[in-house]
Amino acid sequence: MTLEPELISSEDLRQQLLQVSAVRNESPGLPPACYSDKAIFEREQEVIFHHSWVGIGREDRWKEAGDYSAMDIGGVPVIIVRNKSGDLKGFANSCRHRSSQVLTGNGNCKKIRCPFHWWTYDLDGRLKVYPRMEKAIDFKPENYGLVEFRVGSRDGFAFICLDRKTEDLESWLGDFSDKHVAWEPGQLVSTRVREFDVNCNWKTFIEVFNEYYHLPCVHPESLNWLYPEPDDVDEVTGHYTTQFGPTDGNAALMADTQDQALPAAKQLTGREATGTRYSWIYPNMTFAASQDSLWMYQAYPIAPDRSHIVQTICFPADTLKVEDFESRAKHYYHRYDTALEEDIPFLELQQAGLSSKFARPGRFSSLEPSVANFAYWYAGKLAASLD
Repeated sequence: MTLEPELISSEDLRQQLLQVSAVRNESPGLPPACYSDKAIFEREQEVIFHHSWVGIGREDRWKEAGDYSAMDIGGVPVIIVRNKSGDLKGFANSCRHRSSQVLTGNGNCKKIRCPFHWWTYDLDGRLKVYPRMEKAIDFKPENYGLVEFRVGSRDGFAFICLDRKTEDLESWLGDFSDKHVAWEPGQLVSTRVREFDVNCNWKTFIEVFNEYYHLPCVHPESLNWLYPEPDDVDEVTGHYTTQFGPTDGNAALMADTQDQALPAAKQLTGREATGTRYSWIYPNMTFAASQDSLWMYQAYPIAPDRSHIVQTICFPADTLKVEDFESRAKHYYHRYDTALEEDIPFLELQQAGLSSKFARPGRFSSLEPSVANFAYWYAGKLAASLD
């Protein structure tokens, strides 16, 4: 049978999304247009990123008062900053004068000063300095603070929500803490943060992290030997998916550096002490918790075929006291970076295929349950916006 090029309308898209099922072995995958179409990309920015609790990293990325990061959340410039009381705050990165972005990159500041006309805000977003505004009639500086968003954290993971009507973070995460309590993620310390861009859709980047199917194909020598058959995904409440799998060795190290393993977390026992839990907090944060470390990623959309990625590596606080920690940790960083170097060329090949007008939805294997769970969640959100 000859396939005709697919020109997808809103109704066609909605019908395809409604076919994505919670029954994984019966469900098609997401329409390829969800990974390549500009109009769908713009819709998901609004539907997915503007109304969800979006992962922004580990809370200890911002340790001191004034530590900040300028970020893009679904096309909205935002600032994350630690205030003097120790609270993490989130603001629109738009000056209340003429809307210039007030901060860029990452750093530390004692105050937030717009570079354009020097309107200046404190770390709680209140307007404090506003040159030459004395003749502005009825101008009240207390009405011109930075627009604030909800920011919250759970187990050391930090999130921002742009929509006041979205459920609170506790409801969003459901039983997340119960599923991860053995690893004590709230006690972990971040030791490296790395940022980079990738030429693929944000969803495909996180998907490959959450499936075992590609391991013998993409990582035949480096990582495949580590991973026997995983458990099925857990039944959960909340907007996330999680899957545990045993490992034949330390999943955070390459085969030739297993002797560099750092001490396992003292509280882990049984299978949890010899395996790795892979979790994906929807929409954009994913991580692996192993016996001695945690490595995580946030993916932020730039374009349908381009994403900004933040990688964070964490260890238990006691591990940082090991005498040769720094030299041994380098072997962990090498393993994570090697996996990326092997994944990215295949992600770019996948993106080229997804961008074809002849691409069609596929099916899920038994080794892709977390990918299928996300597809069902995403499809429901996007389909509802097309009603």
